[in-house]
Amino acid sequence: ARGARLHVAHAGGRRSAYQHLMSMEIIPVTIVGEGESARPAADRLIAGDPVQRAWNVFTDAGEQFHVGHWSSTRGVWRVRYTECELCVLTAGHVELVSQSGARTNFGPGDAFVVPAGFVGTWAVVADCTEIYAIFMPRT
Repeated sequence: ARGARLHVAHAGGRRSAYQHLMSMEIIPVTIVGEGESARPAADRLIAGDPVQRAWNVFTDAGEQFHVGHWSSTRGVWRVRYTECELCVLTAGHVELVSQSGARTNFGPGDAFVVPAGFVGTWAVVADCTEIYAIFMPRT
């Protein structure tokens, strides 16, 4: 999974008090509380000492679809995606570099999809915040 990104914690079943399961009402994707904090695993860390925080606000009953906010301070780490993720950057600047060397940069207001199978690096160039939607296919 995301490995070095904090979202894995949410997909693995830890739920915040603000997460909704099987709700039939509209769910605002709003940051509430302090969220969960983590750092990339030492074996994935390339540069910096990024502190990541996540606020998962929704997980479906099958625990395959997750939505929330994620933030990180500056740093670079390796990623290996087993899930598909839509990211909408609301602040900061990130650069993703694929295993083939393709570089993509995103800033506030940019939206992008990281497909399952992506391998590369995730760099937070300027402290960032995003809204995410993750779909984890069954294995």
